[in-house]
Amino acid sequence: MSQQVKIFAGNASRELGEQIAAAYGIQPGDLSIQRFADTELGPSFNESVRGCAVFLIQSTNPPAENLMELALMVDAAKRASAYKVNVVMPYMGYARQDRKDKPRVSIGAKVVANMIQSVGADRLMTCDLHAGQIQGFYDIPVDHLDGSTVTAPYIKSLNLDNLLFASPDVGGVVRTRAFAKKFGAEIVVCDKMRLRANEIASMQVIGDVTGMNVVLVDDIVDTAGTICKAAELLMERGAKSVRAVITHPVLSGPAHERIRNSVLEELVVTDTIPLKEENPKIKVISLAPLFAQAIHNVVSHESISSLFV
Repeated sequence: MSQQVKIFAGNASRELGEQIAAAYGIQPGDLSIQRFADTELGPSFNESVRGCAVFLIQSTNPPAENLMELALMVDAAKRASAYKVNVVMPYMGYARQDRKDKPRVSIGAKVVANMIQSVGADRLMTCDLHAGQIQGFYDIPVDHLDGSTVTAPYIKSLNLDNLLFASPDVGGVVRTRAFAKKFGAEIVVCDKMRLRANEIASMQVIGDVTGMNVVLVDDIVDTAGTICKAAELLMERGAKSVRAVITHPVLSGPAHERIRNSVLEELVVTDTIPLKEENPKIKVISLAPLFAQAIHNVVSHESISSLFV
């Protein structure tokens, strides 16, 4: 007998959760999250999940509160005798802290992995991790979806000639090359030097962009400083146009203003994180159909990689 599937969304991903449930063909589950006066959270399922395959949709941005909410949701589902508790974390907070890059610092991504597993999650589904090797921090199955499955077709629909892809930093070369491969196109690299987090000291372009329609590719746009500076530099070097494709629109601080005032034609993002404000330069493409299909394939024991390979 196949297990009944139920999809619940936390506060950080209400809209996306509803869209995933609709794409899957079911109603989103009824979940309440009580908030005490001191901001303590108390999630409760308002319907039975006994014996069900439960999927909990929750991006963790901002990370601290939403991670705690997610952990409590997992615990509540386990204690309510769910058959399997599957965490669907479209955007994983703390993923940028994936290694010790200087002495005496934590590895935040590993802490998150320990947290998710310790409360009893049976599976994790996510999209475009900052570093793919974070999957190795988990001892449960991890389905790592590829956001370019939905963003690449949009870029193709623009029918741009002289197309060239750019990585905004050296660390994103592998990601950019994989994206460019879908188009049979070349890549260039913007090499940046940072003095501290979210602050760029200098940047230079490695490669020729003269007369090209350039697409910057990255996983996260946070304060938008890097992406806007890279776009400006590419235009100075002779690019015909510059647009950017990003999976996770964190968009902190002055990000929206920077994007509005930038030389970018447009910023293409997915809906792993809901936008805090409208921005005429931002195009949002939904990942709901991809996540819904991935959930279907998990439940029916079909291949996940077939969705994007």
